[in-house]
Amino acid sequence: MRERLSLVEPPAPPDPLLQLVGLARRARGARSSAELGFLAVNDTRALLPYRQAALWLADGGLKALSGVVEPESNAPYAQWLLAVCRELHGRHPEAVAIQAAALPPTLAREWQEWLPPHGLWVPFGGEPDARAGALLLAADHPVPDEVLALLQEWMDTWHHAWNAQRLRAAGWLRTPFAGRDADGAPARGWRRPRTLLAVAALAALAVPVHLSVLAPGELVPAHPAVIRAPLDGVIGQFQVQPNEKVKAGQPLFGFDEAALAARQQVAADALATAQAEYREDAQQAVSDLRSKAQLSTLLGRIEEKRAEADYLKSQFERSRVTAPQDGIALFDDPSEWIGRPVQTGERIMRIAAPGDVEVEAWLPIGNAIPLREGAPVKLYLAADPLTPLSARVRYVAHDAVPRPDGSYAYRVRAVLDGRVDARVGLKGTAQLSGERVPLAYWVLRRPLATIRQALGV
Repeated sequence: MRERLSLVEPPAPPDPLLQLVGLARRARGARSSAELGFLAVNDTRALLPYRQAALWLADGGLKALSGVVEPESNAPYAQWLLAVCRELHGRHPEAVAIQAAALPPTLAREWQEWLPPHGLWVPFGGEPDARAGALLLAADHPVPDEVLALLQEWMDTWHHAWNAQRLRAAGWLRTPFAGRDADGAPARGWRRPRTLLAVAALAALAVPVHLSVLAPGELVPAHPAVIRAPLDGVIGQFQVQPNEKVKAGQPLFGFDEAALAARQQVAADALATAQAEYREDAQQAVSDLRSKAQLSTLLGRIEEKRAEADYLKSQFERSRVTAPQDGIALFDDPSEWIGRPVQTGERIMRIAAPGDVEVEAWLPIGNAIPLREGAPVKLYLAADPLTPLSARVRYVAHDAVPRPDGSYAYRVRAVLDGRVDARVGLKGTAQLSGERVPLAYWVLRRPLATIRQALGV
């Protein structure tokens, strides 16, 4: 019986590309940097048969050696490898075959003692990168050129996994496939930056800050002497100019005296006539009983005319207004007042003492916040916005009053903390600070108020 012989074909050599994919998958799944180092110096044989391998890092020296659990940094072999890697670093930016002749004589003499004749330098990372390094391989046979590209790609992939492992160890990266114990539960000690950032943001929103609003403000006299019209009439002339310093008793302005002088003259003539009639009837009363009976009536008329004359005289004297105290005259352009009729009690000007100024701010109804007495206020003058004036709230008006622009606002007066050289009338923006509130309320106060007004709740 003739036996039939079957020919068995030998297995095909493994595909280098498949080996590269497998190595990359194992690098991404590595749990530590030590596992990655072992993978680089030992499992790279899947791409190229070699006898010895060394992993060198620019910022860490020799990280791993093939066939060794942990390299001894003080051993002569490790010291020689360290010097060789430092010499080759920067000279060859890509994978290249090397031999002893490429090294300085001091290092080349020891090549045959430590390594096979054919070497391969596979760098990763750039020159400025402190985490750059290289894989040094030593083989008994020359390395084919097509393998150099595979090795370079493998080390670039390995370097990417190495950097990710460092970031993961520092707590800046996490993956759904790593960081679990043998039971599949998340490993302890993991840092989760997103959770930490969320907790930090919530903590920041709870930080207490001063509730503050901005309002238009200006410097006004603190205790001015208000000069009002003492009588109805027409202003005739001014003896002072705006912002002029005045002394107590100094004439300020006067009314048109023509009408007052005429009325005073008429009253004086009426008094003289009444006195003449009384004297005439007093002489006739000696012999005429009827004239004697009219003397009391004439006396009453004389008193009436005298009172009218005295009143007009006092009005004439009051038409010349003088300063009640030393200070600065604050009023508008005199030409706007001369010839203008005014009524009794109408304000004409103010006399403010030098340095006696305070802050006046107008708090809009929509920005009204609780302000206690003594709350801090900062006034940023338009003339000097970089130097705010500090003040303390003296009072806040109970009722809102209309402003020239048609809006309603609360008057706020604040006492300056110190003496200032700024003049009265300078305007700017006042920052009013209330009680401390959480930062979340400070941010959401206006949006919530707008939403509430829009929805009517």
